Amino acid sequence: MSSIQTLDSRPLGKNGPELPRLGLGLMVASGIYGTPPPDNERFKFLDEAYKKGEIFWDTADEYGDSEDLLGKWFAANPEKRKDIFLATKFALRGGTPRGGLHIDSSPEYCRQAIEKSLNRLRLPFVDLYYVHRLDKVTPIEKTMEAMVELKNAGKIKHIGLSECSAASLRRAHAVHPVTCVQVEYSAFCTDIERNGLLQAARELGVAIVAYSPLGNGLLTGTIRNREDVAKPGDLRGMLPWLRDENLEKNVAIIDKISEIAKAKGVTTAQLALAWVLAQGDDIFAIPGTKRVNRLEENLRSLSVSLSKEEEKSIRQLAEACVGERVQDMTGFAFADTPPL
Repeated sequence: MSSIQTLDSRPLGKNGPELPRLGLGLMVASGIYGTPPPDNERFKFLDEAYKKGEIFWDTADEYGDSEDLLGKWFAANPEKRKDIFLATKFALRGGTPRGGLHIDSSPEYCRQAIEKSLNRLRLPFVDLYYVHRLDKVTPIEKTMEAMVELKNAGKIKHIGLSECSAASLRRAHAVHPVTCVQVEYSAFCTDIERNGLLQAARELGVAIVAYSPLGNGLLTGTIRNREDVAKPGDLRGMLPWLRDENLEKNVAIIDKISEIAKAKGVTTAQLALAWVLAQGDDIFAIPGTKRVNRLEENLRSLSVSLSKEEEKSIRQLAEACVGERVQDMTGFAFADTPPL
């Protein structure tokens, strides 16, 4: 790995490898917030991420063509596979005829989904496999047993959960150690501090991987009005934070946070990422982007330190944000599962 940079790293939980505290969320690069760039541009982006030491890559089977794109990149760069810690996910099965999510965390679908993902990725294994959401029908113990089968077969190296409850995490961990939990965490979204999930993870030695650490772009300071998220394919228009009745209040909060950033000589996004990382060495963040300049900006947040007063000021400002989490609208946030 001498040809790539080394970033600030920590162990990914008690049972995981040393990884950069800032990973790379790849959902955005596959069209979730608008039309994806051409493949050649995305390949160049992945090349640059690799060179800059951004080697903790996060995707999912439902992120557009992401797994297919990565499969092409790995086929063209087989020597780089050993350096990348690759995470993907299963359990989302697209929308239902009536709208909404179709979640399936059954053992049967788990086994089917990994084969599809490995085929698309053109790989024999992934480093980390997440249960993207719990279907609230399958006991978590049954899902974990299937995940352990995959691990014993060499198809996955580590097991993760996403948007689970504290009780589900404890039950899952009793079957087999869970390496990390992926969950929304930012100055605008601190639910895990109050619902017991962060406490349970820390008791068990499970890392937290924060998705949407920039509040779906709101904490970058670049979203000022509804038109900023009105591009074709940009799903952020549904965010409660960005509704007409909430947007002006939330932008005013961001402006105050931006003043703190300006006084420190950093961008609002860098301050927001530094805030998440300041919550503990067991916290990792995976901001998503498809632009090299944003990637570079995000990486510079690793050198931003916050005083206790700054951390508290940002927290107090953000507590005034209005609008529920979009995940709360799905019915699968912090999900429990039936008893075994």
